[in-house]
Amino acid sequence: MPFKPPEVAKCPKCNQNVYAAEEVPAAGKKFHKMCFKCGLCKKMLESTTLAEHDGNLFCKQCYARKFGPKGVGFGGGAGTLGMDTGEHLGNKSGSEMSNKPNYAPPPGASSHE
Repeated sequence: MPFKPPEVAKCPKCNQNVYAAEEVPAAGKKFHKMCFKCGLCKKMLESTTLAEHDGNLFCKQCYARKFGPKGVGFGGGAGTLGMDTGEHLGNKSGSEMSNKPNYAPPPGASSHE
């Protein structure tokens, strides 16, 4: 029986061979250390800063901005929430929430002040 070398994984970012000495396993795949970056901001990732979505890698900050509730990751609390819709991150326009109430005024309340 002929010798068969072990299969070498391909890096999903650069599509080159990933050898054991340089591999970083994440999201069920093997990446080169230099390819193990956030898909949006390109920061180098570590196991503690990694967030994965549909096989793509993100830092936790970019993941929260792209996939978290609107406003997460854009400031330091409710007082600093912005009106950034995340369109530059691929979020679709038209999904913004309005801050106007949509309920009827209580009985006896005048409609003009």
